Amino acid sequence: MSTGFVGILSFELHFPESRSLKEKRMHLRSVKQQLANRTGCSIAEVDHHDTWQRAHLTLACVTRKASDAERLLDEAERWLHGQPFELCGRHRELIAPAS
Repeated sequence: MSTGFVGILSFELHFPESRSLKEKRMHLRSVKQQLANRTGCSIAEVDHHDTWQRAHLTLACVTRKASDAERLLDEAERWLHGQPFELCGRHRELIAPAS
């Protein structure tokens, strides 16, 4: 019996046009909302909270099949690559919890 899969995408963004924490947070709200709307995944800022131009975020999804998790992570990455900010690095992981 399948226990499901957890897909994790951790990534860093650079907002070169951001001149304040207020601007950065405005960009982050938009990024998080659009990714959540497109993928249904949960997303949170996990590092660089007090840095004006950098953000480290982690996105997570839970699915029945590994292929569904991979598809959601692919969709998130495609969207991120098409945006005006810089995607500086990323790490993907697919976890199958033990039953």
